[in-house]
Amino acid sequence: MKSTLTIAAALSAALLLASQAQAQGPTTEKCYGVAKAGKNDCQTATSSCAGTSKKDHEASAWLAVPKGTCEKIAGGSLTAAKG
Repeated sequence: MKSTLTIAAALSAALLLASQAQAQGPTTEKCYGVAKAGKNDCQTATSSCAGTSKKDHEASAWLAVPKGTCEKIAGGSLTAAKG
């Protein structure tokens, strides 16, 4: 009986931690203007798929980077350039 309670408590704790981790939100952000040609993570204004950007540092091409690091990268922006 004691081991059943221990297992139930451990499962409850694990589920609680998992739900809290999801509630904190994403741990990455889109960083525009830093991808090398052909290394972008998703569609851009001028290409249809990941890995298809045509030039380095294309303003509409982005990479997923750890949250809080994009603006520390030279040329990085949290928004795509208009145009």
